[in-house]
Amino acid sequence: MHVTINPYSKEINIGLFKSSTQRTKWSSLDEKELYQLRLKDIFIPLEKTGLVPYLEKLQSELDLKGLSAFRPYFWFSDEWFTPDAHTGIAIPFYLSHKRLAKLQEKNLYDVEGGTPATFMKLLRHECGHAIDNAYQLRRRRKRQQLFGKSTIKYQDTYAPKPFSKKYVVHLNGWYSQSHPDEDFAETFAVWLNPRSGWKKRYPKWRGAYQKLQYMDELMQEISHTKPLLKTRRKIDPQNQLTKTLGDYFEEKIDHYGVNHPSVFDVYLLKLFTNNPDLSKGIKASTFIRKIKKDVRKSVSPWTGAYQYTINEILEEVTNRCDELNLKLKFPFEQSKNQFISMLSVVTIEYIHQGSHRIAR
Repeated sequence: MHVTINPYSKEINIGLFKSSTQRTKWSSLDEKELYQLRLKDIFIPLEKTGLVPYLEKLQSELDLKGLSAFRPYFWFSDEWFTPDAHTGIAIPFYLSHKRLAKLQEKNLYDVEGGTPATFMKLLRHECGHAIDNAYQLRRRRKRQQLFGKSTIKYQDTYAPKPFSKKYVVHLNGWYSQSHPDEDFAETFAVWLNPRSGWKKRYPKWRGAYQKLQYMDELMQEISHTKPLLKTRRKIDPQNQLTKTLGDYFEEKIDHYGVNHPSVFDVYLLKLFTNNPDLSKGIKASTFIRKIKKDVRKSVSPWTGAYQYTINEILEEVTNRCDELNLKLKFPFEQSKNQFISMLSVVTIEYIHQGSHRIAR
């Protein structure tokens, strides 16, 4: 059956979670029972989910670019990744079932790849790593000159430069700036996307455009040639993972949590007040709790920070408002808009302290 998809829709497509209608032994369990199950116990074969049409779309994009000889493979694991020396892509298990995606959202506020658009973005990015491995492109001198050497050690955190023109912008968080290999994968993703319009968008971005031109030349060179690596091995497949769902969430929460962020009193005192004559009578902490969800969703795409990280900063700011006994100084909607702007600045400053964590 031919399936037509719109990978640029911003709405969650139920087709992405087709298996949510599938009967499983665990889908009717309560949360407490679910958290005790091992990841292998909640495994659903990839071919029985609604993700297959999107994987086929990725292959069709490769075919259109003359890369039909390269055929990446896929499996479920505990996160998005492409192992070194492999040509396959691991997809997080929570995308196999809507119940699992909802738990991911509840615990971490983010479902990476939970919409058709973001799923395709991440697929193209990981495909960049996979093709890099398949043809051993990191060994090429010009690739090293433009992107840097793959042997550079990954750091746990990085401080991006949001206005740099040396890198393409694809995934949130200026991810291309985190490591030379991520720069290559992000550049490939933009090049592969048939709707990126990179030839019109990037000419004035001298560094980024030079990389895109090289990518275009490089892919033409290897087109229709067979990959050097042919392994189909799956690393950490979900059906072999013995960690529990509860352990998985604990690990992720620990990774994306905030370690003692600075509290920017100067911003808070501009927006709120502890002067009874100037206040609107609403506690600032109460106000923040009411708008917290909207704030997370507004600040995350612009700053690139994970919603869980933003939520941690919000908790710190809320507690500080109570300590300073702050109340609203301006009307509700005006305060909301100003608070979103303020928190964006606070989050960017937090990132520039070198605390922006690399996804894992």
